[in-house]
Amino acid sequence: MMRKYAALFFTIMFMIGTDTFLISPLLPTLQAQFDVSTGIAGWMIGAYTLGSAIFALIAGPLSDGWNRRTVLLCGLLGFSVSTIFCGFADSFWTMCLFRFLAGVSAAFTAPQVWASIPAVMPPSRISKTMGIAFSGLAASQALGVPIGSWLAVSNWSVPFWSIGGISLLLAAAAFYTLPNMKPDSRQHGRASILSRYVPLMKSGKARSGFLAYLLLHLGSGTAFAFVGKWMADRFALPIGQLGTVMMFLGLGTLLGSLLSSLATRKLGHVNAAAVGMLLLAVLYTGAPHLTPLPLVTVVYLIIFTLLGMIFPIAMEALTSLNASIRGTISSLANSTMNGANTLGAWIAGILYVQMGGYSSIGIFASICLALSLATFLLGGVLGRRAVQTTTAN
Repeated sequence: MMRKYAALFFTIMFMIGTDTFLISPLLPTLQAQFDVSTGIAGWMIGAYTLGSAIFALIAGPLSDGWNRRTVLLCGLLGFSVSTIFCGFADSFWTMCLFRFLAGVSAAFTAPQVWASIPAVMPPSRISKTMGIAFSGLAASQALGVPIGSWLAVSNWSVPFWSIGGISLLLAAAAFYTLPNMKPDSRQHGRASILSRYVPLMKSGKARSGFLAYLLLHLGSGTAFAFVGKWMADRFALPIGQLGTVMMFLGLGTLLGSLLSSLATRKLGHVNAAAVGMLLLAVLYTGAPHLTPLPLVTVVYLIIFTLLGMIFPIAMEALTSLNASIRGTISSLANSTMNGANTLGAWIAGILYVQMGGYSSIGIFASICLALSLATFLLGGVLGRRAVQTTTAN
């Protein structure tokens, strides 16, 4: 049964991740299909992330007062239906609406995966299952673009119908596989949405954890936002070859997520995170000064492998802060990640244009990683005690 849970969580995150990256290769086709300008075509991407970011803050607290299995099932059903409807969109604005609804549904679904893992898995399997679930996202990052492109060869609607249909089957699998995960009615019966954030706001460890998580994603998000632009400028890569390189980096993230549990068993949570983040700081600083493309690709493969190893460790530490509000924690982590990546993309543009190109981005990312590690350690978030904590400090 433990393997079934891990396979289910992996596939759910793979579908959500693939849907997230799906629009990118289809954007020129959809722009022509709906006859919209380049300036507003990006809303078909932004509508999804907007719905996910806004409703994640609401979905988490609500889910902590409901049966997690029910929330996950409803989220998957909504995600499936809205994604299928995307394939029937007959205008730009209906596509934006359905993408927004898909993002809202994803906001109710993805956090339940992270919150459910500690509830259904034994403590010895939590780290490994976190890594497996995250590897679903990593695999979608590596394969989402080519999958969308291949499926769209016959018709642009096929990718949406395929993802929606598979997600519908996943909802059926979750219905028959997952147990009920009901909250303690004494703690959550009449709690408001805001009140479920109060334990996190009062906890010094939680504040440190989310600040460190913000810095982690700010550094990695800033570096990732313009790595493709830098490679294209530095090595004159055509878009096809650039896509191949980016797929290779996504596979590094997948490898790291699969190695995450092994690293924590061998080194412990603190040492694994510390070694990984220190190496990242060094590599981010040095990578922009490397010349041969194969060497740069190998270095970034290592970088993304380390990120894939660290992200599940950080997520496990956050979800262990308070067992009774894991949905709230997972949703807040999701919003923190999206916010950091959005801010990182903005900062990356300024640094790239105004402050000497990609080398300044590498230095900024290294500083963020160093500050993140210091915050994690000083806040005691990554220690063994943090992993076993079930109530907020």
